[in-house]
Amino acid sequence: MSFRIKVILLICLILSIFFVKAINQKIISFAIDSNSVSEAPRITPLTSIVAPVLVYHYVEVVTDEKDTIRKSLNTPPYLFIKQIETLKNAGYTFITASELIDILDGKIKLIQKLVLITFDDGYRDFYTDVFPILKKYNIKATAYIVSDFLDKPNYMFTWQLKQIARSSLVEIGAHTVHHYSLRGLPPTLTKYEIEESKKNLEEIISTPVVSFAYPDGSFDEQTIKIVKESGFKSAVTTMHGFETNKENKYSIYRIHPGDKTDSYLINFLEQK
Repeated sequence: MSFRIKVILLICLILSIFFVKAINQKIISFAIDSNSVSEAPRITPLTSIVAPVLVYHYVEVVTDEKDTIRKSLNTPPYLFIKQIETLKNAGYTFITASELIDILDGKIKLIQKLVLITFDDGYRDFYTDVFPILKKYNIKATAYIVSDFLDKPNYMFTWQLKQIARSSLVEIGAHTVHHYSLRGLPPTLTKYEIEESKKNLEEIISTPVVSFAYPDGSFDEQTIKIVKESGFKSAVTTMHGFETNKENKYSIYRIHPGDKTDSYLINFLEQK
């Protein structure tokens, strides 16, 4: 082999070594950058959240003036729309009951100015009146359903419940099987009302049901224990208040907005 060929081979060898080193450095640098991008910032669990939880029952035009109970629980559609518009214009973000707990537990990042709207019992006007409004304004709500009342007069049909459950705007929560007040009930009956309502609704909507509402706001320590053991993440009451924390996840406050709108509603929610 001539001297010239040996020199050429040596130069090729040296260039190959430099090339391999350069490639390795690029790979290492890319791996470091990839790791830094994939690391999501950690969210710290919160001790408490101030987020008003509004409670509604009927949202409709009551035609029977003699139905005083219905009238007392009703919010006319025009008023409900006005309250929604007031909250949206004030910069509130609408979340569901399970999202509230996920934020508290540090699973979702905290958003400023949160509000929840909740509906008890599963009346048919949730489908006919409320659901179209939710879609129009693209806001979320939680509907607590009495499972044995489905398909009965005044209450949603099963097919309506399935349809709203498929929407990303509505979370379905449980509200017992028969709407019994749970405080002081025998443990076996309390357990049945809570566990069976969860089971029934999950079989219908094919989605985990993790939020609960006490009928008439009635509960005791036994009730809370059974709700926890049944796999619920939270439970709402009818007690007035604004703060949700680690201690009251199973006795969350709610408030009635009444006929408040505009600045009256905002000042009420922000406790001014």
